[in-house]
Amino acid sequence: MTQIGEEIHALATRLFPITRSITGDGVRETLRILGEHLPGLTVHEVPSGTRVNDWVVPPEWNVREAYVLDPAGDRIIDFKRHNLHLVGYSIPIHKKVSLAELQEHLYSLPGQPDAIPYITSYYKERWGFCVTHAQRQTITQEGEYTVVIDSDLRDGSLTYAELLIPGERDEEIFFSTYVCHPSMGDNELSGPTVTTFLTKWLLAAPRKFSYRIIFIPETIGSITYLSRNLDEMKRRVVAGYNVTCVGDDRAWSYLPSRRENTPADRAALHVLAHLHPDFICYSYLDRGSDERQYCAPGVDLPVASVMRSKYGTYPEYHTSLDDLNLITPSGLQGTYEALQKCVECLEADERLRVTVLCEPQLGKRGLYPTLSTKETAAQVRDMMNLIAYCDGTRSLLEIAEKIAAPMWTLIPIAERLKAEGLLEVV
Repeated sequence: MTQIGEEIHALATRLFPITRSITGDGVRETLRILGEHLPGLTVHEVPSGTRVNDWVVPPEWNVREAYVLDPAGDRIIDFKRHNLHLVGYSIPIHKKVSLAELQEHLYSLPGQPDAIPYITSYYKERWGFCVTHAQRQTITQEGEYTVVIDSDLRDGSLTYAELLIPGERDEEIFFSTYVCHPSMGDNELSGPTVTTFLTKWLLAAPRKFSYRIIFIPETIGSITYLSRNLDEMKRRVVAGYNVTCVGDDRAWSYLPSRRENTPADRAALHVLAHLHPDFICYSYLDRGSDERQYCAPGVDLPVASVMRSKYGTYPEYHTSLDDLNLITPSGLQGTYEALQKCVECLEADERLRVTVLCEPQLGKRGLYPTLSTKETAAQVRDMMNLIAYCDGTRSLLEIAEKIAAPMWTLIPIAERLKAEGLLEVV
């Protein structure tokens, strides 16, 4: 059953046409739609020019129209046909150019002739258009071409949203995802849509931990958020995940935090080892997303990544081929369920100690078969192994790793043993 996956994919389909960038009305519209699912979502605006650590919030960019007319007056490139046709953050322009000058501002991929590349220029003013290489090879007519980019690049603000979900404890589990990419599926509509539905599940689930969920533009968004919240996050965040590229069906990937052994790392490795043992284990040297900010020296948050095909490793990455066909309901639901399991492991991880000496008498409590057969030991093996290691020095996740059992199979066993007074929390 992929019901949740179908709902996640439907949300991605609704968001797909919106022109998003690191700032602008496309981000606001995206957050407004996500807010329909998450009524408590709080939107923040940070003015252009605000100093955020070593960076400055850039001018806000919005675009209404962008196209190129050939010498005959035919519209050969049109932003309205696909928003990847325009280089992100292109300055406004209305001029006639020669074929040679136009070609200097065109971007294509000779190795992928049917793909429109995703190109941006956030921090240097320029203009440009992106086309398939097949189309570019047809733009050969000499003469004057009319270039029109009706955009704004002016003081405004950077927009992000957060949702803080209280639990029994002040300690937090953190999720971060992106709302800055235009019409691409895996990178990046899969991240915010999976995170939205995961958050809906968290809101309805019993919680020991509190949860901090943010929807931000990549890099400048995380730097901005950290500049405003780092002290509190360093006190509270015990585990976190950067949610990106989580929608395809091809692979499972794990990228560690810089410290590599945080609770987030241990939970992710445990879940993937049991659910998808053929996952690809990357090194922190393979980083390239906002783990660069969350795990930076002096920040040192315990943030890891569980992905499907890692960013930069699949051929459709940062092109128009990363569309709604690349992400699938089963791929989206698979990540949703894997992240659920990570949360369940983190929530249930505690140190337990058996309350009696020697093996407890399980039979009188209805916990052990009263008829001894060859199969009896196998039926209660996980329970007996759990009890054998509950000396108060190992956590439940550590024991699960030691006895090679999925933690989610041990959680109900531990709860039953606690209910019978045989285990206590240290």
